[in-house]
Amino acid sequence: MKPDVTAFFDDATNTISFVVKDPEGASCAIIDSVLDFDYSSGRTDTRSADAVIAFVQDHDLKVEWLLESHVHADHLSAAPYIQQKVGGKIGIGENITLVQDTFGKVFNEGTEFQRDGSQFDKLFREGDSLMIGQLRGDVLHTPGHTPACLTYVIGDAAFVGDTLFMPDFGTARCDFPGGSSETLYNSIQKILALPDETRIFVGHDYKAPGRDEYAWETTVAEQKARNVHVGAGKDKDTFVRMRDARDASLAMPKLIIPSLQVNMRAGQMPEPDDEGDVFLKVPVNKL
Repeated sequence: MKPDVTAFFDDATNTISFVVKDPEGASCAIIDSVLDFDYSSGRTDTRSADAVIAFVQDHDLKVEWLLESHVHADHLSAAPYIQQKVGGKIGIGENITLVQDTFGKVFNEGTEFQRDGSQFDKLFREGDSLMIGQLRGDVLHTPGHTPACLTYVIGDAAFVGDTLFMPDFGTARCDFPGGSSETLYNSIQKILALPDETRIFVGHDYKAPGRDEYAWETTVAEQKARNVHVGAGKDKDTFVRMRDARDASLAMPKLIIPSLQVNMRAGQMPEPDDEGDVFLKVPVNKL
């Protein structure tokens, strides 16, 4: 089946969120939603999420799933807000527990922070499937960028999160805790083993030099032929040397500190204090 895919581009974080609809019904899933956050003021905004909600409501869609490709380090998830407005179950990879354990320590969360993934409605593992109306989705575990990264193969479309970018931009970084360039290479081979005509939808785009427009849809065949990091048969050793050297030159994402604290909680803020105020922590010399 060929799902109907509608993309929402967030200029502030270069994130693409997707509404994926059963072509024979009104059921849909929302993948990698965005909660707007102004770090300088500490204020959240829901305009990006509201645009997705308005689309769902205007088209009388039924939200079955709110899917996260991984614990994002560059934007906050709006999944709980969207769930409150239009429903849907929040899902992520079962290795969220590894991410929670790692960053629970980084942010000194203490024993009250549950590290068992219970903040999410569903933890997916390799080979699991899900239904969006009559549309089937299958789950690939594609770690490397993070330990919990998933690719959702829904009909003829694969939603790869940050694992792959557009062919002219390459692949995801692997220098976060739990990341591995060797593991990422192996994960990408799983994606590239899908049928050549499979549509690939990427989670971010930064407009490679020479390209004027943002883009987020490609195919397995295009990635195999033209991806600047893994295409044209590049071997693992070549990729690992390139990826590790490139990652060593990259700055941390601007929103990594709030994003990790919120996203490892399925998009929820930390518990408020006795006055009802919410605080995020800034670990010093930890990342």
